[in-house]
Amino acid sequence: MTSIALYLKKDRPVDKFVLWSAFMLAGVGVASVYSAITYFAETQAGGNTNRLLVAHLLRVGAAIGLMGLFSVIDYRLLARYSRYAVILTLGFLVAVQVMGVAYGGATRWLKIGPFVFQPSDPARVALILFVSMLLARKQDYIKSFTRSFAPIFLWILLAVALIGIEDLSTAALLLCSALVLCFIARVSIIHLGALGIVGIFLGYLLLLGSPARAARIEAWLGIKLFPNTEAVEVFNTQGEQYQSSQAKIAFATGGLTGVGPGKSAMKGFIPASYNDFIYAIIAEEYGVLGAIMLLMLYVLILFRGMLRIARRAPDPLGLFLSVGLVVMLTLYGFIHAGVASGLLPVTGLALPFVSYGGSSMIANGVMVGILLNISRQVEQ
Repeated sequence: MTSIALYLKKDRPVDKFVLWSAFMLAGVGVASVYSAITYFAETQAGGNTNRLLVAHLLRVGAAIGLMGLFSVIDYRLLARYSRYAVILTLGFLVAVQVMGVAYGGATRWLKIGPFVFQPSDPARVALILFVSMLLARKQDYIKSFTRSFAPIFLWILLAVALIGIEDLSTAALLLCSALVLCFIARVSIIHLGALGIVGIFLGYLLLLGSPARAARIEAWLGIKLFPNTEAVEVFNTQGEQYQSSQAKIAFATGGLTGVGPGKSAMKGFIPASYNDFIYAIIAEEYGVLGAIMLLMLYVLILFRGMLRIARRAPDPLGLFLSVGLVVMLTLYGFIHAGVASGLLPVTGLALPFVSYGGSSMIANGVMVGILLNISRQVEQ
């Protein structure tokens, strides 16, 4: 409790709603991961559920520790060095294409010594920092294509393209966050429209190059669109539709109030139930009411981040950075919930602070820490 007390010091208080929302999400995540990870432990870790739980707790602890650290580091200092962070993380993304590590059929991870991480997670944090700084610096000529939009556009496009090679959903979400950020910063609507069109075209090319991704879109829409997919696989209930079908069963089983903590029957049937579909397990065990209450924590972060922290930020950099971080965090949560409930195609996005994972958990802790630092400096 001592570390929590430091967060709540009266002389430089952080936004308590954002802080406690993050803590509550992490708490729900520990309970849900412990329940959902049983099947994974039996198949991948020799039945040692406790070892995986300890690993998750260590990652949560690291995320909270970084949250505390970044809440006391001035965000202006971070922005000053954000260019180097972007260059470094882009280098990691390039390295993934050369020496990446594959898990679950996707090569998204990089191994450096004993550490294995997804470079897309630090890359999205670094890009939001860097783009926010560029937008703040270029406000006097923000409508200029050559002096403002083109330099920013190149960085965004490079990051999105490198991430999208292996992780199209994260790339699309990063592009959406960047578009919202640029819109708030008064970038020309024509320029933003061009960026959106380029993003859609790039996404289409990436779908054409990956039958598995294209099949997920077709399975969700229920129609055949791409020439590089097989209709038999797309519309097979044991193929691309399997995950969504099992998640819907979990929602139906949970009903309004759920079957109870730890009593999920679907955790052994839903692939990656501890990560990509953790929200379905929460809905089964705690019901629709529990699932909605969890989403309300993200809504609370969204409203506090936009209406208090961003609106009262001491400078344009604080405003843009708050918007970018809040949109990134909450979009992840809403899209994950939409996928688990069948409203969106399968993406593979983790639920912030809840899903089992290392680099995503760390990135979320850093983002909330920066947001809390800005909240320390809001105009009263």
